[in-house]
Amino acid sequence: MESYTPKELILKSLQEKSSMKQDVFKNTLDTFASLKTVLKEVASELKEFNKVDKRITIDYKEISEYQVQLRVAGDTLIFYMHTNIFDFDKSHRIWKTSYVKDDHYRSFCGMIQIFNFLADSFKYNRVNDLGYLIGRIFINKESHYFVEGKRQLGFLYNDFVNTVIDKAALKAIVESAILYCLNFDLYTPPFDSVKEVSVSDIQAAENNMQISTGKRLGFRFQADSDQIE
Repeated sequence: MESYTPKELILKSLQEKSSMKQDVFKNTLDTFASLKTVLKEVASELKEFNKVDKRITIDYKEISEYQVQLRVAGDTLIFYMHTNIFDFDKSHRIWKTSYVKDDHYRSFCGMIQIFNFLADSFKYNRVNDLGYLIGRIFINKESHYFVEGKRQLGFLYNDFVNTVIDKAALKAIVESAILYCLNFDLYTPPFDSVKEVSVSDIQAAENNMQISTGKRLGFRFQADSDQIE
């Protein structure tokens, strides 16, 4: 067995792991740039519906380098790229593949998260409203990817071994996310959970519509039956 000095171990780690993480970050950043383009294209395509019903809002907005949002009718989807690189617990399913077993560094991934909020939460600045994580895209150093998420997002995009992320894959993921959100409806909370409201809540609601709202307020989100693994 080779013996390394502490300095040699540091240099080895910098050369191998740190450089690899930079490669993963670049792939994720490039993917996020492509995602922005895809979201603009999808928004442009969906705006055709305005000719049918001008009350329906379709809008794309870039919030920052690492965060963009797409409003589709009453829903806002937030796409957020995390700036860190992640590995997975050895119990995760990707460790069962020869692809990862042959090269441990293939398991390190960048992450783009997809959140669903009510569009009115942003329109009326309801800062207490709840959003939900509906999916997350993982991309590795070779641009292989998979998605963890709700319903279609959880089972259509999980061939980590063979699939490489591209604009076509991103568009399919975006469309699946939109469909999920449009079918994830706002439920009224149980009566007893909201029967008592403070004066400050009412005053805040009058001034800035601050009574907290979410699609499943008062219910467990898991009641939707599909959970992110």
